[in-house]
Amino acid sequence: MVSPTATGLLDLKPLHLPIRGGGLDLTAPVVLAPMAGITNAAFRLLCREQGAALFVSEMVTARALIEGNDETLRMITPGVGEHPRSIQLYATTAEDLSRAVEILGRKNLADHIDLNFGCPVPKVTRKGGGSALPYKRRLFASLVDAAVKGASKYQIPVTVKMRVGIDSQYETYLDAGKIAADLGVAWVALHARTAAQLYEGKSDWSKIKNLVEHLAPTGIPVLGNGDIWSGFDAIEMVKTTGCAGVVVGRGCLGRPWLFADLVAAFNGHGVRALPTLFQVKEIIYRHAELLTQYFSSEDRACRDLRKHMAWYLKGFRVERELRAKFGMVSSLLELRQLLDQLV
Repeated sequence: MVSPTATGLLDLKPLHLPIRGGGLDLTAPVVLAPMAGITNAAFRLLCREQGAALFVSEMVTARALIEGNDETLRMITPGVGEHPRSIQLYATTAEDLSRAVEILGRKNLADHIDLNFGCPVPKVTRKGGGSALPYKRRLFASLVDAAVKGASKYQIPVTVKMRVGIDSQYETYLDAGKIAADLGVAWVALHARTAAQLYEGKSDWSKIKNLVEHLAPTGIPVLGNGDIWSGFDAIEMVKTTGCAGVVVGRGCLGRPWLFADLVAAFNGHGVRALPTLFQVKEIIYRHAELLTQYFSSEDRACRDLRKHMAWYLKGFRVERELRAKFGMVSSLLELRQLLDQLV
């Protein structure tokens, strides 16, 4: 639980994103981290209904965008009323990134672009990509520079998300953060783990504090990422590190109401915003409805929802047989019938 006094001591400024039309000020400085196969338009809208924040799309590759891949175009299509339209891009060449940014700007497909330098998947990092890419300082700088220059023509702000480094011997975050700040990004988000750690162990928030201090002369904000499971965690991260806001990833899996809890905490409320079982059931069904609209297919929506059910049901006393049925749900009607069995 977060006390009003504790949160009030933060005296945080709104997190500013200089998008077209005067910019966006997030009084609750919270950003949804892009997660492959998770943060589609349906999930983003579901989270947006819980609390105000900035919700970023699944990562798309610059090459797929250039080639006009159908699934990629679906992934960057905003949800109903979604604003700003935040898209995360990944590229390994400045040429591809420039072309992709030009497409997004010229076709008015984005209001904000986030660059992915945080992917820890070994098959990507072994080739020098993902969170290993900042180790190649010149390549990293060329990518950020290409994106910032290309996006500036359309008044689209660019941010970067990265990790501490490849492993404890090859930490790149301070140099990479300074390079990005000097090239004109709107902010730098740091996941306080190395690529080698993947998602294991506890994130090292002292790295976020180090980056905040390192970039202080530039005036570029730093956002912290790693082990934000509650509003209390977010407040503690900001108090401990001095970061300007938080990026939330796995903490909201099966718990989209985390955004309500985060907003309540940043607004100084002493009581956590947690749903009842009835509200959880309605959120699950709402998620299924939104997925059905997104995929234009009830069957595909239910198949996509299945992976979320274990997260949703975590912490609730649900019989093994019923859990198994949720993992095989195939229609909205069946989902409603199963949800009615949760008491």
